[in-house]
Amino acid sequence: MSKSSHSNAPIVSPHLTRPTVAPATVHQYKQQTEKLSFIPSDEDKVGSQTAVSARFIIPQDPVIALGNGVRLSVVPLAETEKLNALIDENSTVLQNGLHTTGPAKESASDGSGALEDPATIQKSGEGLLRRAMPPSRTHPLFPPLPVYGPSSLLRDVQCFFFQATSSVLSLAFLGIIVLGAVFTSIPLMFRHVWMRMTLRNPEKRRPYYEEEERRKKIRKEANKNWTKAKSQRNSRAKVGPEVKAVPTFEDFIPTEGGPDPLICDAGYYARRVGLELEEHKVRTEDGFIISLWHIYNPHEFTPLTPEEHGARGPDVFNDSHPSSPPKSSVTPKFPVLMIHGLLQSAGAYCTNDDESLAFYLCKEGYDVWIGNNRCGFNPEHTSLNYADPRMWAWNIRQMGVMDLPALTSRVLSETGFEKLGLVAHSQGTTQAFVALAKEQRPGFGDKLTVFCALAPAAYAGPLIGKAYFKFMRVISPGIFRIIFGIHAFIPFMMMMHATLPGKLYGAMGYRVFSFLFNWTDDRWDRSLRDRMFQFSPVYVSAESMRWWLGRECFAKQKCILATREEGHAEDEEDEMEEYYKKEAGKSVDEQREEKPQLYSIGKKKGEKKPKGSTAWYNGQVPPFALWVAGNDDLVDGRRLLRRFERGREPCVRVVHQKVIDEYEHLDVIWAVDSIEKVGKEVKETLWKTCNVRDKVRVPRGCQDIDAWVDNHGGRSKEAEDQNEQDSSSSGDEVEDVGDSGF
Repeated sequence: MSKSSHSNAPIVSPHLTRPTVAPATVHQYKQQTEKLSFIPSDEDKVGSQTAVSARFIIPQDPVIALGNGVRLSVVPLAETEKLNALIDENSTVLQNGLHTTGPAKESASDGSGALEDPATIQKSGEGLLRRAMPPSRTHPLFPPLPVYGPSSLLRDVQCFFFQATSSVLSLAFLGIIVLGAVFTSIPLMFRHVWMRMTLRNPEKRRPYYEEEERRKKIRKEANKNWTKAKSQRNSRAKVGPEVKAVPTFEDFIPTEGGPDPLICDAGYYARRVGLELEEHKVRTEDGFIISLWHIYNPHEFTPLTPEEHGARGPDVFNDSHPSSPPKSSVTPKFPVLMIHGLLQSAGAYCTNDDESLAFYLCKEGYDVWIGNNRCGFNPEHTSLNYADPRMWAWNIRQMGVMDLPALTSRVLSETGFEKLGLVAHSQGTTQAFVALAKEQRPGFGDKLTVFCALAPAAYAGPLIGKAYFKFMRVISPGIFRIIFGIHAFIPFMMMMHATLPGKLYGAMGYRVFSFLFNWTDDRWDRSLRDRMFQFSPVYVSAESMRWWLGRECFAKQKCILATREEGHAEDEEDEMEEYYKKEAGKSVDEQREEKPQLYSIGKKKGEKKPKGSTAWYNGQVPPFALWVAGNDDLVDGRRLLRRFERGREPCVRVVHQKVIDEYEHLDVIWAVDSIEKVGKEVKETLWKTCNVRDKVRVPRGCQDIDAWVDNHGGRSKEAEDQNEQDSSSSGDEVEDVGDSGF
């Protein structure tokens, strides 16, 4: 996103003057600021923590600017429009007996400024907390989030009620899931015992048994050598310092070793393979502090100081923090940002020793950065705390349009590059798909050379029909909040993560997640399985899980950016295309020219609709590369590929695609052969789409990889037509977006 997109109006601190505003306006303004401020306006004598105006990150996602420049999280469009309209009504607005001057209305470009009657504005702390909830039937893809005002006695009591009910009911729900996991594991356990009793080894049935045994033997020998070498180093330390050869940047000398203690520390596992990890704090545009991990070779990179690791912001992609050259003694590496999946952390890319995707890409010649989403293991915000429900009023859209650009901006600032390569898995791909959409934050695509999607999560798989997911889809939003609360989703899981021994927690974690998501460890290195689950789950909001599983959004629509009706229309079109292709032997494009009425999704019968008219993306979208797990019940990657193949996204250029038939959802990052089937191709795809190949180090094995040629600027004729259509009707489109809340 360019910096110009954030220049609608500056955030101005209040200036004290004498009140001159009509009482009616003052009363209305005070009511609205009371609803959106950090603390009640009566308690904020200097106006530093009172709402000043709304700043629009994208037309659908405003944040509240306080008098001290701090921002509060996203609130519904109507609420921010009310605030800005009241500010715009006069040149000055009374506030706490004082008033502010200067803050011009920061509005979205949608032009939708219709306001409700000010008399209907609910003052914070009055009435039940449920009155702050949005209606249950709103936009089918991104319904508005609840509005929680500043802390008050009544609000806090009602929040405590939700915490009390959810602590019991969500724990009961988790107990049912655990019991289900245990029950379904009993037949497997008896089968395993029976094979042992009959002198058979059940492990030999695993597809990579021999490779697992080979790696286990290598690790055992390495641990023994490490313990022996450590003992020798301690003995020599008593005699005097040892003269060592200076290592080169190609040397990866482990600085940790021995038996695996099963800890939640990605830096420890990086040191076991001769790498290091440094953590940066990143501030999002709505005030969250999130963690960004940098994986590097200690022999070629000078780590930053603690001050340089601190949070910056809140604006992204601007010149307030000029880019600095990489602190490296050798030719710089091209930067790659990696984003994890649902209920996981960045550690998911660091669990398989040298076969971990993050470590592999780093050693092969990339500058690897791994991003964590908001809250993670340690929820942080510039103003809000864990107990404040406003801390948890976010879902996948905020994770996409706020977290992802903030992480990208920081990586570009630290490395001095204009673009980077993005690698994402599962929910991480959803964040990117949403952020890049033309109705969301399409300018983000200008910062990416390629988007590598592993197990892309755009369409729902058959798993969404399981009984426990159906239960979450059937209950109303109100009941959902009574069961799962308005704060973190089942925080008891985090308590178990912090208290249980690593081996027990890893075994339980695998059984529970296997039961929930219908995957197995058949293709993983089983001796590392317990380590894999040390980095999940993390804190996520109940609202985020409601977006995935509730009755309004993904679970109902079966897609992240299209309604169920549009999906049915696409299915009908695909069936029709297959029929005519079989009967007439003609291509899809030939049929489209002859019978355009067959390709009119969402239009009245007989009305023409051009190819790509339902596209999610415009010409700013970066090239896509996709690795689909063919045996994935959680998401339907094949359907996404079909969307691209059938011309529904004329602006999307697919530089690489692969379906691995035998893979399940997590196999793309954890399978024994994932580096061979996925990692090497990711490495090559990142290199062939790199825009600065003459200025960075060539990754190992990529010397003969030709640069990808983006014919016609990456746009087909249909894409150019679509862009012209978008430009000519941009005002109408944006207005529709504002009306729908999409």
